[in-house]
Amino acid sequence: TKLVTLFEWSESDFDERLQGSPIRRIGYECWLRNIAVALGNAETSPEVVTALANRQHNSGPLVTEHVSWALQQHNR
Repeated sequence: TKLVTLFEWSESDFDERLQGSPIRRIGYECWLRNIAVALGNAETSPEVVTALANRQHNSGPLVTEHVSWALQQHNR
């Protein structure tokens, strides 16, 4: 599965698809934060930048901060 696809999951997708997985313990917001960091370190592509931009204003402060950082990495 591509990181961009995981980053597009809703909270219900996260709960359903990771049911019984230890990953679920970190919670949805931390999951998104971690993926934002990974996308910030990924190779720049339109798909990555679009996924980050789509999350920038639709998340809580923790995710928004890391999405902003990730977008800066791709705008260097």
